[in-house]
Amino acid sequence: MNVLLDTSDEPLRAVDFAATDALLRDDVKTLGALVGEILAEQRGQDFLDAVERLRRAAIRRREAQAPIGALADALADTDPEQAGDLVRAFATYFQAVNLAERVHRIRRRRDYERSGAGAQPGGLRDALGALARQGVSAEEVVALLARLRIEPVFTAHPTEAVRRALLEKERTIVSCLVDDIDRGRTPAERRADRERIRLALTASWQTAEAPAVKPSVADEFEHVGFYLSEVLYRVLPVFYEMFEEALRETYGAGASLPDVLGFGTWVGGDMDGNPNVGADTIAATLAGQRALVLNAYRRELGALAELLSQSVSRVRVDDAVLARVEDYRYQLPKAAALLRPRHADMPYRNLLNLMSARLQATLDESVHGYPDAAAFLADIALIERSLAAHQGAHAGGFAVRRLRRRAECFGFHLASLDLRQDSATHDATLAALLDEPEWAALDVAARAARLHGVLDGEAPAPRSAAAAAQPTLDVFRAVARLRPRYGERAFGPYIVSMSRSAADALAVLALAKTAGCAERDGRVPLDVAPLFETVDDLDAAADTLRALFADPVYRDHLRLRGNRQVVMLGYSDSAKDGGMLASRWALHRTQSALTALAAESGVRIAFFHGRGGSISRGGGKTERAVIAAPRGSVDGYLRLTEQGEVIHRKYGIRALALRNLEQTTGAVLRATLRPRPPEPRGDGWRALAAELAAAARAHYRALVHDDELFPAYFRAATPIDVIERLRIGSRPAKRAGAGDIGSLRAIPWVFAWSQNRAGLTAWYGVGTALERALRDHGRDALAEMARDWMFFGTLIDDLEMVLAKSDPAIFERYSMLARDLPEGDLHARFHPGIAEEFERTRRAVLAIKGSDELLAGDHRLRQSIRLRNPYVDPISLLQVDLLARWRAAGRPDDILQQALVATVNGIAAGVQNTG
Repeated sequence: MNVLLDTSDEPLRAVDFAATDALLRDDVKTLGALVGEILAEQRGQDFLDAVERLRRAAIRRREAQAPIGALADALADTDPEQAGDLVRAFATYFQAVNLAERVHRIRRRRDYERSGAGAQPGGLRDALGALARQGVSAEEVVALLARLRIEPVFTAHPTEAVRRALLEKERTIVSCLVDDIDRGRTPAERRADRERIRLALTASWQTAEAPAVKPSVADEFEHVGFYLSEVLYRVLPVFYEMFEEALRETYGAGASLPDVLGFGTWVGGDMDGNPNVGADTIAATLAGQRALVLNAYRRELGALAELLSQSVSRVRVDDAVLARVEDYRYQLPKAAALLRPRHADMPYRNLLNLMSARLQATLDESVHGYPDAAAFLADIALIERSLAAHQGAHAGGFAVRRLRRRAECFGFHLASLDLRQDSATHDATLAALLDEPEWAALDVAARAARLHGVLDGEAPAPRSAAAAAQPTLDVFRAVARLRPRYGERAFGPYIVSMSRSAADALAVLALAKTAGCAERDGRVPLDVAPLFETVDDLDAAADTLRALFADPVYRDHLRLRGNRQVVMLGYSDSAKDGGMLASRWALHRTQSALTALAAESGVRIAFFHGRGGSISRGGGKTERAVIAAPRGSVDGYLRLTEQGEVIHRKYGIRALALRNLEQTTGAVLRATLRPRPPEPRGDGWRALAAELAAAARAHYRALVHDDELFPAYFRAATPIDVIERLRIGSRPAKRAGAGDIGSLRAIPWVFAWSQNRAGLTAWYGVGTALERALRDHGRDALAEMARDWMFFGTLIDDLEMVLAKSDPAIFERYSMLARDLPEGDLHARFHPGIAEEFERTRRAVLAIKGSDELLAGDHRLRQSIRLRNPYVDPISLLQVDLLARWRAAGRPDDILQQALVATVNGIAAGVQNTG
C-alpha cells in the first residue's frame, strides 16, 4: 500500500489532527494517494519503494531518535539523476500539503462564518467592531478613510519563484479542492476532480521546475504579472464590498470608500546592483503592465456587453449614453461596422463593445485611443449613472461598479513602478557630469552647495555628454517621456539605497533636472525616498532627515509634493549587518524618532517597509508587525515589499489574497485610530531592549564580520556556491566587491542559512543577550515584556518559530563540509560555538515563554513542521552528499549541479520562510 502521505494508520508515529481539521486530513490522504500512483507510473514501483524506505527512515530518526548517520548512509553516493527524482518526489508532497493547508484556511473561514460566532479575528468586521467598542465614531473612521492607503509592492527578489506553467496547474488543483471544500460533490464529480488533479500533478512532474536559462527582467515581469492580473485584479472589488459591508454593519449608514488600495512593483525598475535594469526595462515594463490591464478590461467589457442587453423599448437609457454611442460610431468606424444590426436597440451593449475597441486603439497607440484612465472611467460612470437612474441597480449595476473599482485602482498602469538606485551610482554619475573625480569624497555641505547650483541653474552646465553618466540620465529621460503617456501614478517613489546624507536626496533632483525630467515650473515630479539599511544608518536617519528638511531647495520640493516624505526602512541589510535583534530594535527606534520629527517639522513621513520572507529579514505576520509599530508611526499608511515565496503564499489563491488584504487593512485601522495607550513601563522596557540589542549585535558581529576565517566557513558550510548559480532571478547574488560577507546580498545570505537548516541569521547573538538579561534582570522581567509589549512578544514568537524549524543535527552535517579546507579545520573552529549559541537561545526562549517545548502554544504550526520533516530531511542530507561530490569534482555545470539545484528548490518549498 502507498503510505507516502497516509497519516491514517501510521505505524511509526501518531499524528493528531484536531476534529476541525478532519477534512484537511482527508485532502492530504487523497493527494498523497495520487502522488504515489504518479511516482509509480512515471518512475516505476521500485522508485516508489525507495522513496517510502527513505521516508520511514526519516520518521524513525525523528520519532525514535534513531542516529542521523543511518539516514545519511542510506542516501550517500546516490546517482545524481536518481537524486534529482527523489527530490522532486518529496517536493511534490510539499506542493500537495501546502495546497491542502491553504485550501483548509478557506474552509476554516467558512466554518467560522457559519458558526455564528461573530466576526473572524483579524478581519475588517472584527477590527471595526473592536474600534467601535473602544469609542471610535463613524466620523473618525470617515476622516481616516480620506488618507488611508495600503500598498503591497512586489519585488523581483525570488528565493522560490514558481514558474507560470506550474502556477496554472496549482490553480487547477486548488479549484478542484475548493469545489469539494464541504464535500458536496457527487461521486461522479469527485472522480472527475480526481482525474483533473492527477493530470495537473503528472504534468507538473514532467515540467522542469526552473527554465534552462537565467530569467530575464521580462520573465520576472510575467511572474509578478500573474498575481497582479490573475489574482488581485479579480479580488479587488470584493475587498471593497467586504469593507463597505463591515462599515454598514458596524456604524449603520454606509460610506462610499475612496481608493484606499494600490499596488507597486520593483520589476523592471530596481537598478540597484542589477546591470540588466535601466531605461529600456522601465519602458518595457510599463508597456507590459498597460497591456495586461487593458486586456483585462477588454475581457470584462465583453462579459458586461453580454450581460447588459437592455433594450430602449423596455427601459430608458440616459441621453448621455446614447450620445456617446453615436460619438464612438463616428470615431471608430471599423469597430462600429462590427456591431450587429439586431443589437441596435441595446445601447449599453454597443457602448461597451465600442469602449473595448477604443481600449484596443489605446494599445495600438492610435489617436482614437483613450488619452488616459480618467476618460475610460468617465465612460464607465455614464453607464453606472444611467443604470442607477433607470431601475438598473440589480440589472448590471453591481457588475459595472466592480469594473469601476478596478479601473480606479489599476488605471492604465496596473501597478506603480518604483525606481531604485544606489547612492554610489549617483555619486559616480555626478562625478562624471561635473568633472569632479573626488565628488564622493567631498563633505556633505560642499556637495549640497554644488547641487543647489545645478538646481538653480547658476552653476556651470554639467557635462551632459559624459559617457559614464548616460545610463543614469537615460532613466530620468525615460520618466520624463513615459509619465505623460502612462499617468502620474505609473511611477512610485525613486528610492536611494545606502542613503547617508541630505546630499543623496538632492542628487536625485539634480540628475532629474539635468536630464529634463522636470515640469515647466522646474518641479521634479518624483517622490525621493531615502533607504536606510544598516544599523548605523538607521540610528542616524533622524539627523539625516532633519538636515534634509532644513534644506530650502528640498523643502520647496517637498511642499510641491504635498509635504509628504517617503522613507524606506531596510530590514534585510540591517539584519545582515547587526543581527536580527539589533535590526528590529534599530528599526523600531528609528520609526519612533522619525514620527517625532514629522510632528516637529510639519512633514508627514510615510514609512515604506522593505521586508522579506524570512524572520531575519522582517518576515512574519504583517498584522502583528503593524500593531507592534511605535505609536503614531502608521498614520493610515502601509507600504511594504512582498517578495520571494511570500508572494506565492499570500497571493497564490484568491481567497487567501483577499484575507491577507483584509487583515492588513484591519491592522492599519486599529494602529491608527486606537494605538496602544502610553505604557508607564515603556522607558524601562526600551532601556532593556537597547541593552539586549547591543549585546546581541556585539556577539553577532564578532563571528560574522570580525573573524577573518568566517567567510571561508560560510562558503563551505552552506550551499551558497549553488545559490549563486541559480537561475531564479535577473539580479546578481553579489554586489561588486571583494567576495566577503559584506559584498553578498542579504537575500542569498539568509537563503543559504535556511538551506542548511541552521537559521543562524535569526538567532545568532540573541541567545547570548537573552541569557545575560535573564541573569541580570530575572525571568519575570523578560516574561512580562514578552506578554505586555507586542514589539518584544512578536520578536520572541518569531524567534521560537525559527528555532522550531531549525535542525542542529542536520546543520552539523553541513558544518562537517568545512573540516578539510586550505584554512584548516573550520568545522572544529566554528561549529561548537554556533551549536552552543543555538542551545543557549532555545533555553532562553523556553524560559521566557514558560514552556517545555517549542511551539507548545501553536499546535497547527508544530504539526505542519512535523508532517514535513520526514520529507525535508532526506533532501537536506542528499544536498550535503551532493555538495561534497560536486566540490571535489571542481563544481562542474553538469548533472550533479542540476541535482543540487533540485535540492535547493525542494528545501525551500519544505522549510518555507526562506528568503
